[in-house]
This record gives sequence, structure tokens and C-alpha cells, in this order.
Amino acid sequence: MIDPATDVLLLLGLAAFCAGFIDSIAGGGGLITIPALLLAGYAPVEALGTNKLQGLFGSGSATLAYASKGLVDIRRQLPAAALSCAGSVIGAFVATVLPGELLRIALPFLLIAIGLYFAFKPNMNDVDRAERLSPFLFGLTIVPLIGFYDGMFGPGAGSFFMLAFVTLAGYGVLKATAHTKFLNFGSNIGGLALFAAVGAVSWKVGLVMGVAQFLGARAGAGLAMKIGARLIKPLLVIVCLALAARLLIDPAHPLRVMIGI
Repeated sequence: MIDPATDVLLLLGLAAFCAGFIDSIAGGGGLITIPALLLAGYAPVEALGTNKLQGLFGSGSATLAYASKGLVDIRRQLPAAALSCAGSVIGAFVATVLPGELLRIALPFLLIAIGLYFAFKPNMNDVDRAERLSPFLFGLTIVPLIGFYDGMFGPGAGSFFMLAFVTLAGYGVLKATAHTKFLNFGSNIGGLALFAAVGAVSWKVGLVMGVAQFLGARAGAGLAMKIGARLIKPLLVIVCLALAARLLIDPAHPLRVMIGI
């Protein structure tokens, strides 16, 4: 593990604050923190492990902020968070033995589809609608599936949770955001446990970034609760499209490698 200089550590903290602010509203904080850790000199697996540690603070901070306003009942959602955590552990284990090229090829296009859905879906606001899947089935199937994805790969997991809560659970946008952060908290715990077990976490850097992430997430969640869907919806669209673009312009993306560009 590298030991970054003080100025680099401060820049990583600033990146974490910005990521926490954005992530607490629309997800996608890893767009900022993972490249920042890579630029600081960390190997990819160390960047992912450290990112899980600092992300735990952000998702936890946002969850507490939303719970304090009654937007998520932590006690009632504990089983779902536990399933998200379990799915993430299994996903992270699978990631160590199976290649993820097909998933990496498909992911940008899935994110573009989610962004366009939220952009053009009418009446996308904070009002709850009829659920299409019972809470029991939702928690038993959709939650661990997305948790599995978060552990195996990660980018866009918050967007997938948001889409599921809005389309299947019938939640309004703000309520969906609140519940997404708690389930992200669960999947972060699972991913962190596996990365820690293989020694791929820089604890000093992760904790410093975690404090900044906590503060940024608190600020972002507060703003989201004041403005609601008018802020969350456009930011979610931007984050989905930005993450898709970020993946597609990566020279190591399997699709670019396959077609030779």
C-alpha cells in the first residue's frame, strides 16, 4: 500500500466530499473517487477496496439523514439491507473467479436506458404509486440481485436500486433515494468485508476520505429533502449518462478492445 503525501490526501478528501454530495442524491459517487484513487497511484483492486470503505461512510450518513426525516425506517429495512450485504459478498467472490467482460460491455447501454427512462417518464415525482411487486418478493429477489451486482462490479448499483424502487415498489423519487442509500450501505459492508479479507483496503486513506464522504453525503441528502424530485431526477439522468460515457471512453473497455478503437 502507498502512503500518499498530505496534499494528495487532502485532494482525495475533497474528491470524497464531492462524491458523497452527489451520491447521496443520485448515486454515482464512484465516478469521482475511483479515478481519484487510481490517479493517486493505487492499483485497481486497492482503489475498489478503499472506495468501499469510504463509500460506507457516505451511504451511512445519507441513510441517517433520510431516516431522521422519516423517509426510511431502518428497523423495518434491516432484512433487506442484510440481503443486499449477502448478495454483495457472493458477487465479490464470483468476481474473483469469473471474467466480467460481458457485463462491462452491456452496462453502459443499461445505464443509458435508465437515464432516458427517468428523463422521459411523465409524472416522475415524489408521489408513491401502486406497487408491482410485494415488499416480501422485492426484498427476496431484486435486493440481493442488485447487491450481487454491486459486489461483483459496482458502477451504477444505486441507479439500479432507484429504478427498481420506482418501477416495482411504486415509491416516489425521494423515498426511493432514501431506501437506495440504506441498501447501498448494506452492499458496501459486504464488498468491504471481502476486500478487507484479501488485504485490498488502505485503511488510513479510506477513513480520511470516509469523514469527508460523510459530510458531503449529509449536505447532499439535506438538499435532496428540500428540493425533492426536481433535483434528484435531472441529477440521476446526468449521473447515469456520465457513468455510461466514462465506461465507454475507457481504452480498456472490452467493446473498444473488440472493435480495435
